Amino acid sequence: MKKISFIILCGVLTFGCEIDEQINPNAPAVENIAEGATETDLNNLVTGVLARMRNSYSIYATATGTITRELYLFDADPRNTTDLIGTEGALDNDSFYTTANWINRYRTIKNCNILLESLPNADESVSAAERDGYSGFAKTMIAHQFLIIWGAYFDSGIRLDVDDPDDFGPLVTDEAQVLQYVRDLLDEANDELAGAEFAMIFTSGFDGFDTPTTFAQFNRALAARAAIYAGDGAAALNHLDDSFFDINGDLNVGPKMIFSTTGGDLLNDLFKTPGQNGNQIFASDTWINEAQAGDPRVSEKVTQRASSFTKSGITVNYETNLYATSTSPIDIIRNEELMLIYAEANITDGTNAEALAGINAVRAGWGWANPLAGTVTIDDVLYERRYSLWGEAHRMVDLRRTGNLNETYVTLDPVTTTDDDGNVIPATQEIFNQFPVPLDEVGN
Repeated sequence: MKKISFIILCGVLTFGCEIDEQINPNAPAVENIAEGATETDLNNLVTGVLARMRNSYSIYATATGTITRELYLFDADPRNTTDLIGTEGALDNDSFYTTANWINRYRTIKNCNILLESLPNADESVSAAERDGYSGFAKTMIAHQFLIIWGAYFDSGIRLDVDDPDDFGPLVTDEAQVLQYVRDLLDEANDELAGAEFAMIFTSGFDGFDTPTTFAQFNRALAARAAIYAGDGAAALNHLDDSFFDINGDLNVGPKMIFSTTGGDLLNDLFKTPGQNGNQIFASDTWINEAQAGDPRVSEKVTQRASSFTKSGITVNYETNLYATSTSPIDIIRNEELMLIYAEANITDGTNAEALAGINAVRAGWGWANPLAGTVTIDDVLYERRYSLWGEAHRMVDLRRTGNLNETYVTLDPVTTTDDDGNVIPATQEIFNQFPVPLDEVGN
C-alpha cells in the first residue's frame, strides 16, 4: 500500500481548507499532534474524519449500483456504462472505480489512527473520559469504513492492519475474519463510550447523535448491520435494542454526511440536475418493472423522462430524484434500514410475526396501505431493501451475502453493441462479485 498522507481539514462548522502533509523539520504536523495534542488538534482530526469519509462515496454507490443493474451513471466516462456491466471483460484494477473508493476509505482510517495514536500523549487538559470519547469515535468510524471496503472488495482482500504506514499487514480474504474484526472494533468503541465525555464538535449531520450515549446508539446500529452481514440474527437483535431503532418511529432518523456550497467543501455528487443527459443517474428499467404495483418508493425516488435515452447500448426511461439538491445529506445509517435488519434478524431467529412487523412498519412509513401477510422469507426482505435503499450502495452486498448475486436476481437490461459489419447485436454482459484490489496493492 502506498503511504497515505496525513490530512487536516480546517474549520469546525463547515468543511474545507484541505492541507496535505507539509514537511517542516522544526515542527512536523504529525509529530506535533502525536506529542501533546490539544483539544483543538484532536477536534481538527475529528473534522477531518467526517469530511474525508464523504470523498468518493458517490463512486462507490454508482459503481456497485451499476453492477447490480439498479442504476446507471451516464457521464463523460464510458467505463461507467461498459466496464461495470462486463461488456469489456474483467474490471480494471487501475481504474477510478477501483482505486478512488479504496484510497479515500483508507485515508479516513489513517486520520482515525492518528487520532488514536495522539491520545496517550495528549495535553493534560484532555481528561481521561474525553480521551475515551475520542477513541470510541475513532474506532466506530474505522469500523464503518472497513464495512464499506469489505462491501466493495470482498474476497479480493482488504487490509485490516494499517496502523503502521511503513509496515502494513497482509490482504485478508476471509469474510468471517473481516466481519469479526469489525464487530470486535465496534464493541471496543462501545465499551469506551460508556464512560466517555465528548469535547469534540460534530457537524449538523450528527444532531441527536453527538453525545456519548447517543453516539453509542449509532455504534450499535452499525453493530447490527455487521451482525446481519455475518448471519448472526440474535446478535443483530441485541444490538438493535441498544441502538436508535424504533419500529414506530420516523424512517429517516439517523446520522448523515452533510454537504455545502462553502468554498473548498464538497457537494453531494449523487444529486443530478433533472432533465440533463451528460451527467445523470438513471434507474434501470428492470428496477421499475419488477416493483410491486403501487409501491410509492418508485415514484418518490425516480422521475420518468419525457422520452427514452440511450448510451453505450443501454436504454433508460427514469432518472434519479433521490436527492433534492446538491447539498442534500446522505444517510450513514437510518431507522428504515434498522427496521429491515429487524425483519431479517427475526427470520433468522424464527419469529415470523416480528419479521412481518418490521417489513410492514417500513411500508406504513411510506404511506403504503399494502401490508404483507403469511410467512416472510429472505426474498421478501431483499425486495424491501431493494426499494427502500435504492441508490445507497446496499444491493451488491445484499445479493452477494445471500448467495444471489447472479442472473436469477439481477435481471440484465437489454444492451446492444455494433459488430465489425456495423450490425447492432446484443452485447455480452457479466455480473461481477467484487472489485479487484488496486494495482498498487498487488504484491505488496
